[in-house]
This record gives sequence, structure tokens and C-alpha cells, in this order.
Amino acid sequence: MSSGTRSATGGQARTVTHDVHVIAPRDVPLGGLRAMTVRRTLPARERAFVGAWCFVDHYGPDDVRGPNGTGGMDVAPHPHTGLQTVSWLFEGEVEHRDSAGVHAMVRPGELNLMTAGRGIAHSEVSTAQTRTLHGVQLWVVLPEADAAAQRDFQHHEPGVIVLEGATARVFIGALAGVQSPVRTATPLLGAQLDLDPGARLQLAVDQAFEHAVLVDQGSVTLDGAPLARGELGVRDTGHPTLDLRAGQDGPARVLLLGGAPFEEPTVMWWNFIGRSHEEIAQYRQEWEDGATGGDAGRFGVVSGYVGGVERIPAPPLPGVRLRPRTRTGVRS
Repeated sequence: MSSGTRSATGGQARTVTHDVHVIAPRDVPLGGLRAMTVRRTLPARERAFVGAWCFVDHYGPDDVRGPNGTGGMDVAPHPHTGLQTVSWLFEGEVEHRDSAGVHAMVRPGELNLMTAGRGIAHSEVSTAQTRTLHGVQLWVVLPEADAAAQRDFQHHEPGVIVLEGATARVFIGALAGVQSPVRTATPLLGAQLDLDPGARLQLAVDQAFEHAVLVDQGSVTLDGAPLARGELGVRDTGHPTLDLRAGQDGPARVLLLGGAPFEEPTVMWWNFIGRSHEEIAQYRQEWEDGATGGDAGRFGVVSGYVGGVERIPAPPLPGVRLRPRTRTGVRS
């Protein structure tokens, strides 16, 4: 998924404890003809990456089919470069089609990971049977050595790990003695954690990783720092354990993300990740050339999408030069 408008940064971060920084979400409209609103925390002004995780959109639960329903997700074909998309649902179902010829469903508890590499196009549409749509869309920046990789798609349904007062589904990386088979270009962690009311969960984690906790349901504390629904708690490297506590008022559900610090400056604009203004401008032009009758080129063709528009056009480039961002969000 990506925006039909240019990407926006998340809200400002606040320091809650010496080690935990909390990023508040920012509402952003997405989609082509039918806009849906997501809560975005990455990228933020102070933070571009957590590990190589560079984009966190959280949406729903949205009533799709009711009298005041949103109509669901209908994102026409659009391009990507230099990244991997990670789709994870809590409720609903989304149909994925891409220019590598993949036609797949995104379902709750099942990971779909698409590698854009040099270039890909895809569409995402919630299915007719979906009544409630609820999930996250995440991006992973590819290092320069893998930025021109071939298009790829991986699907994985992680098992449920029973912990004391909680369960876990590890969809990327390793946690609680479980290793996901999903391939990534940099060391990463991605897991869903469901905590009973009042439960305390202490997890051994890789202290070489940065970590972030996104609250989907309920309230939790991360190493003593309170997090409300939709907030992203971020912690830097150097901690061998992670302490989560659910509020007493009900169960909590969070996503735990982590990874080795990503130090390469990158340029992230609209749906493209590159290393310079010139690269981004080239990607935009190639997408627009395809939209006006050019050959399939870098991005290919998405077959089978039926919607109101053939593809989403790229917005105009800003009137200033795009500059690289470091992992802390500071433009170099």
C-alpha cells in the first residue's frame, strides 16, 4: 500500500524515559478514488528508521460495508523502488496483484512481503467479503547493494508461540526461540505480541538492534514508558531485554519491530526510495512515461486489476532539491 499523495512524516517524538522515545501518529489519507485514513508514525521528523524499518502505517478497525462504511481499500497500480513492503492484517482480507505476476491474498496472521528492488508495481483491494479492515503496512529500506534486486514475493504464516501471559507470532527474524524463514537484506525482527490484562512480558532481544513497539490495542508500558493506542515507542541499541506490561483494563496487542541500525543516507519520496534527487526524478519520469504509453520498463504491468483508474499518477516533484535523510531523521 502507498499513498496517492506524497508521503508525510509522522508526528513529533517525546522522550518519556532516558531510553524510550514515543512517536505520536499522524493521520494521513491514502488511496486512489476512495481515500482511507491511516495513522503514520514512521518516518517522523526526529526518526527516519528503526533498523531498516522506514515506514509504519496503522489503520482500522474500519467498518467497510456498513451504512457509514469507508468502502474499504482500493489502491490502484502504483510503483515502488528500493524497498520491501510488509503487509500484516488483524481483520479483513486484501487482494494483492503485482507486475511480477503474483496474485495473492493478505489475511490475518499471514505475512506477505514484496521486494520492489529495481522497480515493481502493485495494486491492493479489500475483498467483497471484508466487513472490517484492520492492519498495518510497513516498509523496509533496502541497502544500496540490494537496491536493484529482482522483484520477489514471500508468504509466511507463523505459528503461535505461547508465553507466560502472552502469545507471539514471529513473522520476521528471531524471538523466543523461533526463527522465521523470511529472507531480508538486513537483520530485522517483526512480531505480533498479544498480552493478557495486567501481564508482564520480559523478552530476551538482540542488544545490537534498535527496537520499536506499536500499540494496536489496549495500553502498555515499554521499559516503564506508557504507550497509548497508535503510539510507537522507540528504543536504541544496547539493551539485552525488553519489558512490556499490559494495562489492567483489558488485553493489549502490539507489534514489535527491530533491526540493526541502518546508517546509509537515503532519499524517500512518494513511493520511491533512492540515494539522490536525480534517482528519484528518474523513477518518477519512468513511471509517468509508462502511464502515457511507454513500454513496461522498470515497473512492469499489473494484470487483473479492475478499478476506476488504470494506475495512480506520480505527484509533481517539490520545488526544492530532495536531500538524503539519516536514520535519526536529520537531513544531511
